[in-house]
Formats: sequence, C-alpha cells, structure tokens
Amino acid sequence: MNPLPDKVHLVGSVNLDTAADVFRICGTALGRRLRRIPDGETGPRRVWLMWQYWMFASHPALQANGDITDAPFAWRVYRLAEEASPGELHFGALGYAHAARASYLDFLGARDAGDLAPSIKFQVCLPTPYAVVWVFCRGQDERTIEVAYTQAMLRELATICASIPHSDLAIQWDVCPEMIAWDGQLRRLTPPDLQDVETELVARIKRLCEAVPSDIDVGVHLCYGDPDGKHLVEPRDAGKEVVFANAIANAVTRPLTFLHMPVPINRFDEEFYRPLADLKLSPRTEFYLGLVHPDGQENMRKRLELADKYINGYGIASECGISRARTRELTMKFLQAYADNSREP
Repeated sequence: MNPLPDKVHLVGSVNLDTAADVFRICGTALGRRLRRIPDGETGPRRVWLMWQYWMFASHPALQANGDITDAPFAWRVYRLAEEASPGELHFGALGYAHAARASYLDFLGARDAGDLAPSIKFQVCLPTPYAVVWVFCRGQDERTIEVAYTQAMLRELATICASIPHSDLAIQWDVCPEMIAWDGQLRRLTPPDLQDVETELVARIKRLCEAVPSDIDVGVHLCYGDPDGKHLVEPRDAGKEVVFANAIANAVTRPLTFLHMPVPINRFDEEFYRPLADLKLSPRTEFYLGLVHPDGQENMRKRLELADKYINGYGIASECGISRARTRELTMKFLQAYADNSREP
C-alpha cells in the first residue's frame, strides 16, 4: 500500500452546532491535512440548498405548479406566474454572501487562536443555479427562471469575492443534478428542454468556475445526492465521473484548484475504481476521492488499496457532506476516520 494521503477535504456540511465549532473541532483534529475548510453549513443551510425554497415560495413573479415532489422530502414546485413576464423575474440577495461574511469572522478568530493552520483557506460552498432551479421548478419556464437565478448567484459570488481577501478564499461549486443527468440512469430527472446534455452542462460549470477571479481557489464537487444519507442513484462505476471531470477540466480556462468525486460505501471491487486510471487533470489540480465512510478501519484500508492501484497523489474526503441524516457522534467518527487514514504533510 502507498503512503497514506496527506490531504483531507471537507465537502460542505458538518453536523456541529456553529461555524466556530466546525473550525475549532475540525481544525484541531485534522491540522495541516486541510488545505481549506467550510463553515459546516450550519443552521438552516444544513440540508444543502433547501433553505432557498422560500426564495421561490415568496416570489411575486412565480406561482406553485400544483405538484408535490417525490420522497425523501416533499415541497411545491414553481413556474412563472400567469400575469408575469420573464423580464419581471429578478432575484435579490440569496443569503450566501451574508452567511459567508459572518462565518469568515469566526474563521479569523479560530485562526488567530491557533485552532486552524496559518495557511488554511476559508471554503465557501455554493450550489449551481441549475441545481437550485432543478429542485424547485418544473415545466417550460425552468430555463427562464434559471437565467434569473444565475444572475443572482453571480452577484452573490461577486459580493463574497469583494468582501473576503482573495488569499484567504476558496469557492466550491456543488455539482449534483448535473452529475445525475450526465450519468443518465434517471432520465426522468433530466429537464426535457436540455437538448445536448453534455455540452450544456459543461458550459454551465465552465461559466461558474471562470466567474471566480483567477487568484482565488476554485473547485468542483461532483455528487450523486445525499438527501437521506444515501445517493439518489448509485454510480455503476467511476467511469461517468471521470469523463465528466475530464470534460470540465478541459473546458475551464482558468486554473481548476481541486476536484472531488464520491465513492459509494459498498464498493470493494476493482470494476468501480478502474476508470480512475483515465482521469486527466492538470498536475496543479488537487484530486479528492470521497471514499471515507465510518464503517471500520478494515473497510477503509480496502478502499484505499483499491484506489492506489489506479491513481496516485489523491486526497481523501467523504462522498458528500457529513450533516444530513447524521448525528454529532457519527460526525466525530467521520473526523476520526479522516485522521486515521491520512498523515500530516
């Protein structure tokens, strides 16, 4: 077996009470293994983008489409109101910049206290506009709503970049519905007006990554969903993830700082890992494999040994955030698994 990885990535949510807790506990446990650290998406942001629901439910230019989505959660979905025109559709502040600025103060406090390594960066995790609209909208107006929401998200990004020093900042784009559409197993979840899935999805992610100033770290988290602590659909192997990652890396013209892809908990076969040999990222791009699960040291080492056969120099992460459907005790087991299966750089 190769030496243990010396890089650990926290994908986003962490089931602790406050951002200050996340910085103190995770920083102390993982030290310089962490290149970046998120605020844990605590409070109403715990269930990823669900806190954006009220942006749609309260919007005067939108109306309920009369549908209730499928389990595991249920909510109304929206379309353009009958009396509204596309030109009237405008989203104001989404809340991501406000949350980032507040958590950054806690980040500075933790770093000053010595709980975080001096070189660590503050990681802001943002959902793609495609993902948010995919969750909350259905019907022929999806594209119009996505355009308006994208403009709002790019304003949030600009505010974040203007209010936090670039040398301290990293932006992560969470790419979930796009990954599921690219995978192709759940065709019913792909919007019907998405004519050229591969071209259109890569173009969206390219635009988002290139909107981040080149002196700020930017990364992509590929995801198969995690609403109840399990994937919406299980990848057959890593092949679709690798092809998607290569397409993104090839399209984005600014440096891509890091990329993450998940590994299901029950995959101990070489068939899953073999496509990793075809991953073609720049040597400057850190690669994180989401194979950390709190299912025991023996299983962890099996996954590491399988990955080592096909890829070198990777860091480790969980398959998604470690908040949803997970207790504080399970979160601590995750942190222990990170520490036990990595080493200080």
